[in-house]
Amino acid sequence: MKNMFKNKKVLITAGPTREAIDPVRYISNHSSGKMGYAIAGKFLEQGAEVILVSGPVAIGLQHPNLRIVQVNTATEMDLACCRYYEQLDVVVFAAAVADYRPAYIASHKIKKDDASFTIRMVKNVDLAYEFGKVKSARQVSVGFALETNDELSNAIGKLHKKNFDMIVLNSMNDDQAGFGYDTNKISIIRSDHSRIDYGLKSKEAVAEDIVYETANMMQLKDELLLQRIPMSA
Repeated sequence: MKNMFKNKKVLITAGPTREAIDPVRYISNHSSGKMGYAIAGKFLEQGAEVILVSGPVAIGLQHPNLRIVQVNTATEMDLACCRYYEQLDVVVFAAAVADYRPAYIASHKIKKDDASFTIRMVKNVDLAYEFGKVKSARQVSVGFALETNDELSNAIGKLHKKNFDMIVLNSMNDDQAGFGYDTNKISIIRSDHSRIDYGLKSKEAVAEDIVYETANMMQLKDELLLQRIPMSA
């Protein structure tokens, strides 16, 4: 089925963030951005206008209905996303955003004079949690949970804490899934705890599954909203 998201506006976060320690070093993670970019491509195929807020990655995507906003830090990603929240129909939080950042960024390169040194970290804003507090009844919010243990309980905890409509769970314990691979193995869990488990697939195929289930969630929310509106006489 084509054009499931025609005239819809979708924001997707993708890739890692980088938190500076000094002018030459930073703290980051292994996210390649492949999953987020694949999801963006599938939404575009379905007629959506897509805003892709991307951390630093080595991949690209072009489309007339695509706007890419390049960022580095979690703070920059948050500010970029906030500009669009009120306009959106769907938000997909696929980026691997740093939970913490150094409290102090050295103005010069830190020299290796001592046997060790300590970095004090402060908490970054939680983009998905903040959006979950303000999202409207019609907006669909999709989260990701990449877990190493207690996968299901941790994912369900995030689902409720961040007010997601559905969460995509994948485990670091699965072969050829997660950071860096061209394949992934996921489960999609809805806010009512209903769950769909998928086998190992290419990230392109996984993106199709996520987009399809997002369309189902949007249709369900639209139907529920219509039931609350009294019929005119």
